[in-house]
Amino acid sequence: MRAPHAVRTSPSATVRLAVLGVLLLVACARREGCTGDYCGTLVIATAGEPQSLLPPLLTAAVDQAVSDQLFLRLADIGRSTNTVGDEDFQPQLAERWEWADSVTLVFHLDPRARWQDGRAVTATDVAFSFDAYNDPAVNSPFRAGVRAISAVTARDSLTAVFRFRKRYPEMFFDAVFHLRVLPAHLLRPIPRDQWSSAAFGRKPVGDGPYRFVSWKAGEQLELAADSTFFLGRPHLRRVIWRFTPDLQVAVTQLVADQADAIEVLGPPDNVKRVRAVPQLTLYPYRGATYGYLGFNLAANGDSSRPHPLFGDRELRRALVMAVDRERLLQNVWGDAAKVPPGPEPQLWWIWDPETRVLPHDTAQASRLLTRLGWRPSDHDGVRERRGNRLAFRIMVPTTSAIRRQYARLLQEQYRAIGAEVELDEVEPSVFLQRASAGRFDALIAAWNADPTPASSIAQTWTREGVGRSNYLRYLNPAFDGLVERASSGKGGRAATQRAWRQAIELLNQDAPAVFLYASENVAAVHRRVADVTIRPDSWLALLRTWRIPAERLIDRDRVER
Repeated sequence: MRAPHAVRTSPSATVRLAVLGVLLLVACARREGCTGDYCGTLVIATAGEPQSLLPPLLTAAVDQAVSDQLFLRLADIGRSTNTVGDEDFQPQLAERWEWADSVTLVFHLDPRARWQDGRAVTATDVAFSFDAYNDPAVNSPFRAGVRAISAVTARDSLTAVFRFRKRYPEMFFDAVFHLRVLPAHLLRPIPRDQWSSAAFGRKPVGDGPYRFVSWKAGEQLELAADSTFFLGRPHLRRVIWRFTPDLQVAVTQLVADQADAIEVLGPPDNVKRVRAVPQLTLYPYRGATYGYLGFNLAANGDSSRPHPLFGDRELRRALVMAVDRERLLQNVWGDAAKVPPGPEPQLWWIWDPETRVLPHDTAQASRLLTRLGWRPSDHDGVRERRGNRLAFRIMVPTTSAIRRQYARLLQEQYRAIGAEVELDEVEPSVFLQRASAGRFDALIAAWNADPTPASSIAQTWTREGVGRSNYLRYLNPAFDGLVERASSGKGGRAATQRAWRQAIELLNQDAPAVFLYASENVAAVHRRVADVTIRPDSWLALLRTWRIPAERLIDRDRVER
């Protein structure tokens, strides 16, 4: 039997067919309402789901990633992630600024800036936003970041004046980074004690490069490019966050070509798995995340009383010394993370391996527990004191395979010294609600930190953050004083680093937490996406410059709107 004849084409015909294919793609793109490089849909797989998109109430990384596409700052941090002075900051709502004196900063707004309902962005919006971030009724976790600003006023419709209580190195950073500007005309009518449940948080109107389109609870959230955005039309026409139960499901969707991007791949096995997929590109970047086991120093749900276990500093120290952090790290992360010297991500310049920490010493931990009166029981080995068992619960979110793995390994290590640990695996929304309310014994939290220690540590470990991001109710005036001194920057960089080391060492001695890991991040993005640039403190900060060339469009890009 003869083989069928092959169809032959001339080189010139091949070229004509290729050109025709590109033209068809471009024509299809135009039918869907985009032209040139202003096309395409980016699907981001993410574990978890936002709680709200109202900027003062953001609590999780995914909340901030979405909100950053909707709401602008006066200026944004540059690619160097410098936080001292105003060098390398990029104009956003403000087209320029100047210092009227050592504690007065004047911003001149870009007259082209518009809310997506057509109203102009004004200095009144800026003053309104500052007032809202400071309002106890809103209870913003970012309140600590603007505590050194005494007032913000509108000199005229396009001029906002910031007055500071004192001069310090990161004044400009505090003025712009923590404060996303809000639409006063839409939010002023809503009582601020109702903002957390306001419809605006689920259907916001912003001034950023993307507009809100839809949010299907438990499924996905969609944004569309604002073609009239005053700083330049975003290249990607649509961005969709697809919610998954956990990181492993997100990675599976990415590998199966059902998604285009993921923020952090996590453990080495995931990185290895994705590296083998030809349509994906890996993007390593400095980690801004650290994770810790935190002990609630207040009674579960009653901050007026000390926790019956963790109110005892010596007991906490024993529990810290009982944990082999290096062994846990190797089991979970391999070489993709480091054991931090305190509440620090690898991104921070103050990272100092010489910082004193409590040593891993199970023998010393056991002796300390015995000295405190906790003795092993005869029937199951769990320590008891005056009829009370050394038992507590660790809360973790169901969406974090890493934290759940850590919880099980910690359970084993604590069993070895006579402590009984049970696990509470809860949905992310429940985790955040209970953490903020103090309704837990212990938890494993992961903090996506600001690019500077001053604001992050104030938010999470000082009196400023109690009732918001200081979940553990850790209070030590001496520590707060050291943080204030370190944040002042007095004496230069070397003196500042010494002050931060002293503060972290005092925190370590108080043992409110076991600092478990500081990760090195690896994102993954589909190869069809061009001009991908990732900023370490916010991986999607430059999303509006990413693009999908017309010749690389695939089926999910061609969705009728």
